[in-house]
Amino acid sequence: MSLFTKLALCAALGLTALSGAAQTKTVLKLGWATADSPQDSYAIAAHAFKKALEAESKGAIEVQLYPNRQIGDEKQLVEGLRLGTVDSAVITNGAYSPVEPAFQLNDLPFLYASEKQVFQVLDGEVGRKLAARAESKGIVILGYLASGYRHMLNNKRPVTRPEDVVGVKYRVHNSVALDMYTALGASPVPMAWGETMTALQQGAVDGMDLPTVLVDTLKLYEAVKFMSLTAHTYSVAELAVSKRKFDQLPAAQKDMVRKAAAAAVAEQRRVNAANEDKALEILKGKGLKVNTVADHAAFRRKVQPMYDKLRPAIGADLLDAALAATK
Repeated sequence: MSLFTKLALCAALGLTALSGAAQTKTVLKLGWATADSPQDSYAIAAHAFKKALEAESKGAIEVQLYPNRQIGDEKQLVEGLRLGTVDSAVITNGAYSPVEPAFQLNDLPFLYASEKQVFQVLDGEVGRKLAARAESKGIVILGYLASGYRHMLNNKRPVTRPEDVVGVKYRVHNSVALDMYTALGASPVPMAWGETMTALQQGAVDGMDLPTVLVDTLKLYEAVKFMSLTAHTYSVAELAVSKRKFDQLPAAQKDMVRKAAAAAVAEQRRVNAANEDKALEILKGKGLKVNTVADHAAFRRKVQPMYDKLRPAIGADLLDAALAATK
């Protein structure tokens, strides 16, 4: 064999080895519906997961990020996870409810007394039961993420008591919010997010609710006058992976995914809490009139019938476990 032939053979073998190595890399495409910014709670989670998993796997797993609905809105992301056409995603809790009604638990108003309590419950038995329900529908929940408490914003008046909500047209984002505002005597208007800012500016709706960080990043202070710290619902999101994709991974890579997810969830919660404190001060500086709410008990009494209404859909065992854990 000539020297030239030997060199050519070595080169060919080298390329084959490189090609084989490239083929062994696992790729996870991760999507979410909001912006890719340092303040966005979903983006924080996505970047933290990418960093943690690529480090944990020493590059054997690559996480590719797709923000801003690039691979679907939240409904499409949930369906994609179930079908295996979406690898992984960060999705608002309420988007899972049409597939698994038990997730309506986290959207119940005035359930959680504090953010600390939220994650004591979701990192425990209740969270594990929810995750088991999701897995039976083809979605593996890797962790529960922080988006902060939702607060009421409107152009009519500050909210300090339930009577202040009566007659106000609030944009609502899911059926649980619709029930809550109805129970409080508001005039709820179901509306997609893309229509909301225009509706506020034109007076088609008077207000809405959002966590503090999103009020800042979305510049809602340009469209509303009052922000009342009602803290009526804690906005949870989930970091999830398709069960079909997850089941294809070797056992060692499954462990890497779960370990990286735990690190990403802890980091996301820490950063989001810091951003919330900063955002509230920024909003006050922008001229938004912010008030606290002294008596949450009065609101809680008004919405109590919702718990009985949603008990069959959520599951009595799950709701009772959550109520016991939040006493």
